[in-house]
Amino acid sequence: MRELETAPGLFSYTRLTALFFSVLVALSSGSNYVVGAYLPQLGARLHLTHTILNVFAVAGNVGVYMSGPIWGKIADTKGPRSLLIVGFISLLSGYSGIHFIFDAGLGNAAELSRFRLAILILCSFITGIGANASMAAAMNTTAKNFPDHLRAMAIGFVMSGFGLSAFFFSSISHILFPGNTSDFLLVLGLGTAIPVIVGLFFVRRIPLPSHVGTAIEVGSSPSYQQLATSPDPDEFQHHDPGPSPPFLSQEDEERESRQPILQQHGPRGHSGISHTSLSDVVELSTSGQFQSLNKPRSMLDPTQATRSRKIVEGRGVDLYRWTLCKSADFWILCTMHTLLAGTGLMYINNVGSIAQALFAHGNPAYDEAKSSAWQAAQVSTLSLANFAGRIVIGIVADTAKSRLRVPRSFCLPLVTTLFILSQLSLLAIGNVRHLWIASGLVGLAYGCWFGLLPTISIEWFGIAHFSENWGIVSIFPVLGANFFSIAFGRNLDAHEPPEYSPMPSNAPPSISARQCLAGRECYVQTLYLNLWACVFVLCLSILAGRRDWLNWQERASGVKSVQWEDEGEVDGLVDSEP
Repeated sequence: MRELETAPGLFSYTRLTALFFSVLVALSSGSNYVVGAYLPQLGARLHLTHTILNVFAVAGNVGVYMSGPIWGKIADTKGPRSLLIVGFISLLSGYSGIHFIFDAGLGNAAELSRFRLAILILCSFITGIGANASMAAAMNTTAKNFPDHLRAMAIGFVMSGFGLSAFFFSSISHILFPGNTSDFLLVLGLGTAIPVIVGLFFVRRIPLPSHVGTAIEVGSSPSYQQLATSPDPDEFQHHDPGPSPPFLSQEDEERESRQPILQQHGPRGHSGISHTSLSDVVELSTSGQFQSLNKPRSMLDPTQATRSRKIVEGRGVDLYRWTLCKSADFWILCTMHTLLAGTGLMYINNVGSIAQALFAHGNPAYDEAKSSAWQAAQVSTLSLANFAGRIVIGIVADTAKSRLRVPRSFCLPLVTTLFILSQLSLLAIGNVRHLWIASGLVGLAYGCWFGLLPTISIEWFGIAHFSENWGIVSIFPVLGANFFSIAFGRNLDAHEPPEYSPMPSNAPPSISARQCLAGRECYVQTLYLNLWACVFVLCLSILAGRRDWLNWQERASGVKSVQWEDEGEVDGLVDSEP
């Protein structure tokens, strides 16, 4: 408690410095999104099909998402330092390996050997591992450095750095090394690793001030497993306030420890729920920290005990591992995450190929340098929209909960609708000059989705095991990314000329031998698949919002029905105890 009294303020220099460097680490962690800026050039130099290129890109996604549970558990238990060290080593070695293989080229061989191809894919996987380790450190630190009413916005800022990464690095490449893929890969290696190792000295957990209820929110919320297996579930309803500050006498300390937790959050010396707003009570119950009465079980009215236990066992009780897998909310969230994140990653991985296909269609003046400029423009548009989405959704979600008094999950259908609009626009666009519209919508939708989901995960599953739970949820986009990206690659390969055959006579003289010349027809079939997946997720998101609303209403009704003794009755109970 003494530590909490001296903790830095919510907007202190120390806390904001940690937030700034968390954003900087996140900026270095999103480099996998820039793959579209160099993937076509990598394929042209090493004679790789689009299917193989998608395997390379998906390997990076697998590294990001499959390592999530491991890094999450380490972040929850050990803190950020070891993760930042892993991130530095992995990012530097992964991009250095890709850079070396690109520079070496094919030599006198007709194609890349299987061994070198395996090393290339492994390097992509390693960059994903390093990116996620760094990001887990930044997100976990930020989530625990800010209280619930600021958490979505704080996480949104960190996630926005992750989304801005592609714009940052592609801009550096376009300005300093135009058309030079080798130097671009070198910049990725150094530019991602150095900020992460600098963040090692600034990204750290900072205790919350006592007036925001640190001990209650972060300290010790009961898990579902404990509640389910304990012979006396009410024992988890007693909150230990910890050491008392020095200005309290022993008599005051005993009195303070016996007060209901809602009273401790209200004005000092007053009893009753009237001094605590209903939204604050629901917020406490949502985060799994609401304790009905701070009295022994024998002194609880049976009806009160039943009602308060029902509130405690609602959403927000910490679920993790097997108890998490038994939750219907978990599977709804993971299904939505699989399909929407997979749709977004498919476009992010292949936006360079889409830009090339549209630019080459019916274009006798095709120029490779101009094609690369269109690729970089789409990557930058994606990244900026991704950045904006992660910030905007944090503000919208916090406003929905604090001002409109509705669950943050009501934002899920809104984000899903953005995905649907992005796929419809992509289906309609046949000119590369208009591709920025689809890139902007995909980036905005993708950013909103990843900015919203961590906070939803905290609300539904609790914060004590947040990083571990988020790591498990983050495995599922690998399934969607692999399915949609491989489908896209096979679709594009099916429309290309036979392998290294002479180009048609009407083909532009500078075009690659592997380039599809059919424009939108090169990939349109995959877009219909994405569109139906997004429509299905829209139905799931409405279901999720309805389930959350019913749970929200039930908790609010339970809080209203709790009757508190007046101050005299509580004092009588305190004075009568030995």
